[in-house]
Formats: sequence, structure tokens, C-alpha cells
Amino acid sequence: MSYMLTSSQQKTICSQLGRVKLQLLYKASIHGFTSAAFHQRCDNRCPTVSVGYNASGYVFGGYTQQPFCQSGQYVHDDEAFLFTFNGEKLLKYPVTTPANAVRMISTSGPYFGEAFVLVNGGTATVYTSPGNYYNFNAAEMHGDDLNLTECEVYEVEKTTELERPWRPINWESEDQTFFLVCQEEEEMIDSIRFYKPTVSSVSQVRVLLIGPVGAGKSSFFNSINSVFKGHVTSQAIAGCSTPSFCSRQFRTYSLKAGREGKPLPIIFCDTMGLEESTGAGLDIDDISSILKGHLPDQYQFNPSAPLHSEAHGNCKSPVLKDKIHCVAYVIDACKVSIMPTKLEEKLDAIRRKINLMGIPQLVLLTRVDEACPLVTEDVRNVYKSGYIKEKMQEVSARLGVPVSCVVPVKNYSEELELDQNCDILLLSAVIQMLRFADNYFDEINDRISNIEIKE
Repeated sequence: MSYMLTSSQQKTICSQLGRVKLQLLYKASIHGFTSAAFHQRCDNRCPTVSVGYNASGYVFGGYTQQPFCQSGQYVHDDEAFLFTFNGEKLLKYPVTTPANAVRMISTSGPYFGEAFVLVNGGTATVYTSPGNYYNFNAAEMHGDDLNLTECEVYEVEKTTELERPWRPINWESEDQTFFLVCQEEEEMIDSIRFYKPTVSSVSQVRVLLIGPVGAGKSSFFNSINSVFKGHVTSQAIAGCSTPSFCSRQFRTYSLKAGREGKPLPIIFCDTMGLEESTGAGLDIDDISSILKGHLPDQYQFNPSAPLHSEAHGNCKSPVLKDKIHCVAYVIDACKVSIMPTKLEEKLDAIRRKINLMGIPQLVLLTRVDEACPLVTEDVRNVYKSGYIKEKMQEVSARLGVPVSCVVPVKNYSEELELDQNCDILLLSAVIQMLRFADNYFDEINDRISNIEIKE
């Protein structure tokens, strides 16, 4: 069914009701100007906006939170109001007697107190009696033209969709085919491929992935690797076992540009997953060893004991290229609100330890498509989703990092083919990591410069 309310009028009404959208339930010209048709389509639905239209060009109606029925009784609603449009401006008439806000009459359409009725007595007319539970000027409201040309009833639905994206991002164009890589993605890939650390002794940025079991650490590397390989890969073993069986080793993964391409200037370091119980999952002391560059690739974690200084393969004198240059916490968007207190405390202890070392930190918020239906429908809605924005703000507060350091991503988990819009989110996350690493190297260069000046 087509809406007679213009997009602008819908937005104006919705602005009075919060983050909502209107879904058309009843349209008199289609379903009939009868009370029976109205009740069949609208009973037990709420909240609703009822709108009348007349030949004089007036658009007017009423809002109620209460579900329509045919009880014959008045119902209480202190949020009910009547309205009319004066051009694009909404004139609002709040209920004056909430106990008599809406009356449930079987022989009429929407019935607001004794003041205002649409489809009165089963005919295409309006009944109005200003002052009976609502104060309004009849001439102002509908120009005293009581013959309806149309009547619509909309259900008010909560929505997480924002009017415009709150973070700008360039997506794949509508007219591009799957095989045509968008210009934005090409530029992002090139910016990563040709990146060079500002410290000459470091050729590859080392990024440490930390997160609870099953949050998607290994899947994130696999997803980034897939983007550069041109097809979905699964090099790192991923899963959601508890306790963490999938990543018991410390692994370092280098990316390549294509199947036989050169190594890219970034290495992902994958760890055993964090668990809330003591003596399980990644040990916090092991994290210190990783950050300082002591742990060798394929080191076998022991949750009950941290790395010993004499352990086989332990790097006793690591240099800058061996150390971690950026830390990324990997958090499941579906589990932010139910994060166990002990796990949150572990993450806080880790964050404070990393802060002392001056290593930049960001958050990868995974499974955003599973957390929000709007993003499930189209990943390009991620920054138009009010729900995802709330999750990003919540994880920011829980982990003690700014919202600007929280980046939503969708890992490849079920797909067999790449999706360019998912790629753009993944590449955006990597670019942020490289920018943060640049900040870390700038600090080191500044310290070196100060030492040279003093000497």
C-alpha cells in the first residue's frame, strides 16, 4: 500500500515519538470506509497514528499508545494527542483528560474521547467537539470540512535506524557488479600494501589480538587474509570452544598481497582466549611477555603458569621490531551487555598494564550483523544503526577506551565468496591499526630526538 503521508510529514510525526517508523495498517480507500474494516485491521495494535484527509487539503489526526478494541469503554492515555499540519509544521493538541483519552467504539473508526472521531458511524466523515478532553480550534484543525477523502492508520514501530550515518564511510556503488572492485576498496588496499612504519628498524607492524573465547580473533585474521587473497580462507583455526582449545598457541600471522605476493607491512598476533575463571584462558603475565616481544611463534600457553624466562625459544633481548605496536580487543557485539564481571575485571587489568607501556589500543566489535537486524539486512547500515552505536558506546565504557577507538566489523564465517562492503569494514579496521601504530612510533621517535638533543 502506498502512503498518503509524505516522507516529510512522517518524519515530523516520528520526531514527536522518538526513534520510530510508521507502518501502514489501514487505508480506507482500499479496505473500506467502515468501522468493521478499521477494527479488523487495527484492533490490538499499538501505538498508532490515525490520519484523516479532506478535500480542503487538511491533514489531521491523533496518536494513542493504547490498542484499539470494541469494548465500549474509555481508556487512559496520558501521552495521547491530536494534531494537524500547517504546511510542514505540526500543531499538537495534548489530551486534557487522560482517563478519557480514547474510547473503544465498535461502530466507528479511531475515537479520541468525545472530541474527535474518524470514519464516524461507518461513513467517510469526521466528528469533532473541541473542549471535550482535547482543546483545539476546529477551523484550524480541518477547516470545518468534515468529509474525508482518505483515512489511514499507522502502527508506530521502534527502529534502530538513524536518519543519517553517524560515521562517514564510502561503500560500494549500487551499479557495480560483484567482480568490479570499488575504487574505495582499491585505495584502502593500496594504503595498507604501501604503508611503511616511520621507524626504520621496523618493517612490519605487530598487532596483538586479545579477547574472550569465541569472540572472533582468529576469524578476524582469516577475514583480512581473505580480502588480500581474493577468496575466503581459513588459515588460522577458529572456533568457539570453552575452554579455549582453538588458540592454545601464540601465533604470528603475516599477510601477503595475493597468493604469491610480497608480505604486507602488518603481522597479527593471535592469543589464547580470555576466560573469566582464574587459572583458565590466557594468563595476564603472558600478555606482558607478548607485549615486550619475549614470546616465540607457536609458544604453547599454560593457563596455570606464565612464561618462564628460561623457557625454550624465549627471546631474552627483544628489540622494537619484536614488540607489540598496537593492541586490538576483539569483543562480540551480541555479548557486550552480558559480559561477566570477572572477565571485565581481567580486561581492565590488561588495559591498565598496556596503558603503562604506552601501546595504543582499539576495540574490534565483531558480529554486528548478528546483533542488529538492520545490519543483517545490509552491512552498509552499520553506522545508521542506533543499536550498534549504543553497543559501541557500551563497550567503550566497559573497556575504558574512547568510542573513536571502537571499530565495528563483520568477519567471514558462513560465506564462500567475498562481499565488498564487508571488506571495506575490515580494511577500515586495519587502517586504524596502522594509524595507531604510527602514533606509537611517533612517540618513540620523539623520545629518541630528546635524548640526542640532551647529549
